[in-house]
Amino acid sequence: MDNQATPIEMLFEKAEDYTRTTVELAKLNVIDKSADVLSSLLSRLTVIIVVAMFALLINIGLSIWIGELLGKTYYGYFLVASAYFILAIVINSFKDQWIKLPVSNFIITKMLKKR
Repeated sequence: MDNQATPIEMLFEKAEDYTRTTVELAKLNVIDKSADVLSSLLSRLTVIIVVAMFALLINIGLSIWIGELLGKTYYGYFLVASAYFILAIVINSFKDQWIKLPVSNFIITKMLKKR
């Protein structure tokens, strides 16, 4: 008895190999895109944290300086806090334009980027 595969069996084996390879390639593409998006977001988040720390220290110094100019230190803190409250209202009004849309576009661009 000869154990040679028939052409149909060979065709099924090749189709099975092709399917496995295609699924593996899709998995690797998803992993690559996810890693690219996450690393980009993490690097931006790191920069944002450093800038936030800088801004915090500048704001403390600015509050103390304004407070000394106005005669009471806490006046400076009230003035800086009021400015941030107004800024929060403005940002909340335009959050879709300024935050949501650019972040969505960034993620979509990264996910659809060709190598």
